Amino acid sequence: MIKESIQKVIRREDLSEQEMEQTMEEVIDGRAAASQVSSFVTALRMKGETVEEITGAAKALRSRVPKLNIRCPGSAPSIPLLNLDRDDINVEGETILETSSGRENGTSTFNVSTATALVAAGGGVKIARHGNRATSMYFGASDVLENLGVNLDLSFSDVERCIKETGIGFLFAPLHHGPMRYVAAIREDMGIRTIFNLIGPLANPAAAAAYMLGVYDPSLTEKMVQVLIRLGAKDAFVVCGEGTFDEISVCGPTRISRLINDQVETHVIEPEEYGFRRADRDEIRGGNARENARIIRDVLNGQTGPRRDTVMLNAAAAFVTAGLDIDLRDGIRRAAEVIDSGRAREKLDALIQFTDQCVPFVRKELN
Repeated sequence: MIKESIQKVIRREDLSEQEMEQTMEEVIDGRAAASQVSSFVTALRMKGETVEEITGAAKALRSRVPKLNIRCPGSAPSIPLLNLDRDDINVEGETILETSSGRENGTSTFNVSTATALVAAGGGVKIARHGNRATSMYFGASDVLENLGVNLDLSFSDVERCIKETGIGFLFAPLHHGPMRYVAAIREDMGIRTIFNLIGPLANPAAAAAYMLGVYDPSLTEKMVQVLIRLGAKDAFVVCGEGTFDEISVCGPTRISRLINDQVETHVIEPEEYGFRRADRDEIRGGNARENARIIRDVLNGQTGPRRDTVMLNAAAAFVTAGLDIDLRDGIRRAAEVIDSGRAREKLDALIQFTDQCVPFVRKELN
């Protein structure tokens, strides 16, 4: 199938959802040669991936990812569950160049998504995050979490319990394990963003109906919302911000595509609209994993400034997506209260305490 798909894409013809799903099944299962895979995903990027192609690829990956069972038996689904995802920074060189300042200086922005997850969880949203742990000189979310004191070497069942009991959980599998293991080396060798960057965040094992998704290009926000609709999402924020790429930014405009009531609304917001001073990118700069962990603790402890503003804006979007608030202004007020009351910091403490009690787990490949 992949040979036919390569030829079709090279002719700049779009694949149907079914054709893409079948082709990606060959890729994910290791039935395609590395040269075929690299040719295929490069040609796709040059042509431009369609909604149907991204959806088909995501379905192939989702069918190979085990699902988290997060609902407690007999309990009502009163606490909203949110998939809060973005592609991690330390796989493709292209992403590293844009989001990192180098081995010595670390990331060009601190780890906003991790801080956002903790504030959102402190505000009453169940948060499930997943991603890859790459062997890299750079600093992704998994490195920062470990420096915060969170044990990530949990079994699948422990992650389920963690989300049920603490309201937040992280599933970071080694890059060379799991259903993407056959393409891990190809992604690293190619060094450019491909369709794998788009479908990775769509395969969250929690399978929630609400998403907050960051993308690296503003042209992708509406496209990815359409993909999420096809995958069964009911509510979604897909964002791309100036200076922070796949988060809402206080450094400039952010393009947001929102799925609500089966309708897609796209608009651009500015930080000044919500009472925030426009910041210079240096004011939200990060560092190595230890420095980024310190920054997150400072934010959770109430330190004011552009970093806190960034986290509040993104947490506000999480609250709105999960249905706890009507608009971003209400969500910002909730985020401020969660931080200032200490509930976000308490959520981190609970996460550390829970994961510290778990038996160290040698992660096997997930099929």
